[in-house]
Amino acid sequence: MKRKYLIVIADYYKDISKGLLKSAEDFLPKSSLIKVISVPGVFEIPVTISKNIKKYDGFLALGCVIKGQTPHFDFISQASTDAIMKLAIENRKPIGNGIITCLNMKQAIARMRKGREAAEAVISVLLQK
Repeated sequence: MKRKYLIVIADYYKDISKGLLKSAEDFLPKSSLIKVISVPGVFEIPVTISKNIKKYDGFLALGCVIKGQTPHFDFISQASTDAIMKLAIENRKPIGNGIITCLNMKQAIARMRKGREAAEAVISVLLQK
């Protein structure tokens, strides 16, 4: 069965986003239909998924938030996670959360494999009976 996936990627940190996207795309089945939509930041990911929720079988939310000097990091990270979980449950569709939250760029570079892990999670849920 040919599945349709939507990857919504925040490209605020372009190099990190490219790594997350590559790790996800390398794992998704080659026979899949995959669309990628770029958004400015992770806060825009849930609404983009919501606008497309009926068109795809599974979703990947990819991006990076790096802690700065203000509490903005905490608010954005929590709000995005909560919105993604709510969308997944309400629509009964898997959304792999590949939004990495890091204290610095070095941690972000080390965690770019999270795109693959998000793809693995989505496929795992889609294969449930």
